Amino acid sequence: MEAEKTTPVLVRLFRLWGAYARMDLLLLARDLRSFLVWSLSDAITNVASVTGMLFLAARFQGIGVWTQPQIVFMLGYAALVEGLGSLFFNYNVLHISRRIGRGQLDHVLIQPQPLWMTLLTEGFSPAFSLPMVVPGMGMLLWAYPRLSEGISFPAFALNLFASTTVLLGFQFLWGSLAFSAPRAAEEINSSTLDLMNQLKQYPLNGAGGLLRFGLLTLLPVGFLAWVPCQALLGMDRSGWGIFKTPLAALLFGLLAAAAFGKGMRYYARTGSQRYSDLGHRS
Repeated sequence: MEAEKTTPVLVRLFRLWGAYARMDLLLLARDLRSFLVWSLSDAITNVASVTGMLFLAARFQGIGVWTQPQIVFMLGYAALVEGLGSLFFNYNVLHISRRIGRGQLDHVLIQPQPLWMTLLTEGFSPAFSLPMVVPGMGMLLWAYPRLSEGISFPAFALNLFASTTVLLGFQFLWGSLAFSAPRAAEEINSSTLDLMNQLKQYPLNGAGGLLRFGLLTLLPVGFLAWVPCQALLGMDRSGWGIFKTPLAALLFGLLAAAAFGKGMRYYARTGSQRYSDLGHRS
């Protein structure tokens, strides 16, 4: 019975992912010029975001306790987390404050399917996100054979999923402010995402205790690369390092679900405050 209930949901998820992937590809490949401009500009932007750390690692054969291959592995991991966030949650799902603040949530609620399924599928954009995923994969593939430590693929996959969940949960946690302050908080996720993406590639070994605590709690950027990579590379001697990021993902997921659920209950009473005769976003 459980399998019968689960199978249609999975089939629908894959069908929706396929439909959104086709639309994403059509948007990107409508002409050769658009494809080249979007792909090259995104690839240059994403590679440029980590070149500073790459140059430092190349010049000094590593940074602190991190060897050069370990730094490249962490940068590839961080880039892949950003890429997966864009791959599955593009089109203002990762920027959920925009949908809420602009009065666009009703467009999602009127669809004949659960809210979670819509948010999980309609941001799927494999073609658009390819320039973000490929550089990350390239750095990981370069670093892997040069590492002295073996990497467990199940542990890698679990932590990669957890890091992406932390990023998504943090976005929804802050984005839920747009329920009660749609004008003021409409773009709050732009700032929170920029903070996470700009700081995720830095190793925090040399940071002070208070700063490190802040970068693992108030701004959990450490869980996007530093904490999981230390565990995967055998640099965390605590014995449970491999589970730190999954536990953080569970915590931020629960906090985000609670905040978003509370916002939805408020939205059910008040509705959108930004609709006008022209459509939305008054």
